[in-house]
Amino acid sequence: MSTVPNQPGEPPAIAAWTSTLASAEKMQRLDRLANLGMLSAGMAHEIKNGMVAIQTFVDLLLEKNQDAELGEVVRHELKRINAIATQMLRIAAPNHAAFSTVRVHEVLDHSLRLLQPQISVKLIALKKHYHAGTDAVQGDDAQLQQVFMNLLLNAVEAMGPNGTLTVTTELADGENGARVLQIQIEDTGVGIKPENLEHLFVPFFTTKRNGTGLGLAISHRILQEHRGTISVQSEPGKGSVFSLSLPAKAD
Repeated sequence: MSTVPNQPGEPPAIAAWTSTLASAEKMQRLDRLANLGMLSAGMAHEIKNGMVAIQTFVDLLLEKNQDAELGEVVRHELKRINAIATQMLRIAAPNHAAFSTVRVHEVLDHSLRLLQPQISVKLIALKKHYHAGTDAVQGDDAQLQQVFMNLLLNAVEAMGPNGTLTVTTELADGENGARVLQIQIEDTGVGIKPENLEHLFVPFFTTKRNGTGLGLAISHRILQEHRGTISVQSEPGKGSVFSLSLPAKAD
C-alpha cells in the first residue's frame, strides 16, 4: 500500500496522520466500488428475471399474432425494466422508493401470471389461499414485485414435474397490536440444506450453478425498507416455505 511521502521538516506524527488519512480515503473508494459492483449486479439480476418473462410472452404473441392481454403484460414488464435501467443511470443519486397503497394480491397474481408458462411446462399444481380480508400495504409495487418474482421463480426452479406451489396470505397481530399482512410461498422442491439456511440472505451466496446469489439478498433489503420481515423453513427433499410480513394498511 502506498503512502504519502513526508514533506521536508514535517513532524513524524503529522506524517503518520497524513498516511492514515490517505489509506482511509483509499478504503472508502474501494468500499464505493464494492457497493457499485453489488448494485450493478443486483440490477442486472432483476433485468435478467424480467427478460425471461418478456421473452416468453413475446414468443406467445408471435404465435398468436395479436393478443391485447398478453400485450399489456409485456408493456408492464418493459416499464419495470426501464425503471431499473433508469435507476442504474442515476446511480450517483440516492434511491428513494415511491411508496403508495399497494394491493398485494394483485401483485402476486401478476407475478404468477408471468410465471404461468414455467408452471404449466412442469405440470406444477398452483394453490392460492388468499385468506387476508384486506391486502393493502404501503409500499413500492415494483420493488415488492421483485421480491415475489424472486421467491416464486426460486420455488418453481426448485421443483421437478408434478410439484405443488402454494401461496397463502392472512392477517395477523404484530408487535404493539399492529396488524400485519403475512405471505407464505411454499414449494415441494429439493429443500435447503441446514448448513445453508443461515447464509441465504447474504449477498453473492448461491447454491445454483449459474446463480448470482443476489435475489434473496435484494428481497431481504427491500422488505427491511418496507418495515417487513422474511424468514425460511426448509427440509431437504421435502421443500421450503418462505414467510414474509408487511405492515397492513387500513382500507
